[in-house]
Amino acid sequence: MSAFIAWLEKLNEADSKAKAVLRRSLTFEPGQHVPAYPYVEPFVKDDDGRWRREMHYLVAGLWAAHWRDGRAGPLSPLAKACAAHQLKSGSASTERRFISLLDADHEQLPHRLRQMVALLGEQNIDFDALLRDLLAWNRDDKRVQNAWARDFYRTLIPTTHEPATDTETVA
Repeated sequence: MSAFIAWLEKLNEADSKAKAVLRRSLTFEPGQHVPAYPYVEPFVKDDDGRWRREMHYLVAGLWAAHWRDGRAGPLSPLAKACAAHQLKSGSASTERRFISLLDADHEQLPHRLRQMVALLGEQNIDFDALLRDLLAWNRDDKRVQNAWARDFYRTLIPTTHEPATDTETVA
């Protein structure tokens, strides 16, 4: 567990209003809800850019909205949690929302993530991994989005055999 998520967990034990304040912060643009500052600012360095600061606030709010007492089991990266939800629910709308999330730009991302995390209420999400991925979201090579797509589809449609290559012919 990263120091940031561990800090949030510790705050939750010591301050019953921390989760409520962070949940409420989701109704604002990331980093714009002043009461959330004491919970996130200690982890945002002076030299950090705007994106890093906003993603810390977004993940803190998502963590608070998703937190459930007594949750057990392994944590899943967001893409695998989405695939697991689709497999469990049988709803194709999860895939459509997931694809929409992958295509989100910096302005759409907070809204689409809030929707997706709300949909995944029963899944144990790895918020450490989510923060790491979001910090690299704007890369030109779309490394995060490609990795999420692979995780989603490999979880959704596990391969039981090697796929045919271009050189093989069907008899």
